[in-house]
Amino acid sequence: MVADNGPLLFSAILEQATKVDGGTPIGGKAAGFDVKALRAFRVLRPLRLVSGVPSLQVVLNSIIKAMVPLLHIALLVLFVIIIYAIIGLELFMGKMHRTCFYSPIVEEKPAPCAPNGAHGRHCSQNATQCMMGWEGPNDGITNFDNFAFAMLTVFQCITMEGWTDVLYWMQDAMGYELPWAYFVSLVIFGSFFVLNLVLGVLSGEFSKEREKAKARGDFQKLREKQQLEEDLKGYLDWITQAEDIDPENEEEGLDEEKPRNRFH
Repeated sequence: MVADNGPLLFSAILEQATKVDGGTPIGGKAAGFDVKALRAFRVLRPLRLVSGVPSLQVVLNSIIKAMVPLLHIALLVLFVIIIYAIIGLELFMGKMHRTCFYSPIVEEKPAPCAPNGAHGRHCSQNATQCMMGWEGPNDGITNFDNFAFAMLTVFQCITMEGWTDVLYWMQDAMGYELPWAYFVSLVIFGSFFVLNLVLGVLSGEFSKEREKAKARGDFQKLREKQQLEEDLKGYLDWITQAEDIDPENEEEGLDEEKPRNRFH
């Protein structure tokens, strides 16, 4: 009951705190604090189940312990993206804006092209010319014209989401040699190596937490076994002491009965 009325009570206290001397809320009614939205945190109640499931505790603890190493890996990924973005600016700036035009209409499925005499895709249909003026693939987002778009394109390639399309577009624009060396090395180093370090860190932390959980379980079992042995030993000692005391009581009883028999 108190938990359900907690947000209302807190809201009333804040509303009184925001009133001036005259009793008018600061800034009018809208200035009051309505914290009914705090009830939305009830969705976190299922997290209590984590305390009852040891395997979930191991997973969450490993994720929390891996936060600092993951931050270091994120900085490494950012460094790789910046380096490749700078190289892309030097090699591919302005290469994505040439395509085949039916003067002055662009072809039905535009793609980058290379001017006559250069390596790359040439306009094969009659009455078409490779001209500047096209916004570029993906509505002009995929390019190396400035540092921001270059970093975005490099990040897309590192995630391996459509990186082959970017490679083929760049091949159409300037030939095979440089695009292949650039994008293949980017995927191998940036995706296969750097991003997989994330899985390596999580796997390592998970193994450590699992070993700790196993050690805690073994220690708890050993402690319970020792406690059981101590209780059993104490019980046996008590039985032994009781057996030693009973014969003495019997002898005392016999000594008391002998004088009585004499009188009889």
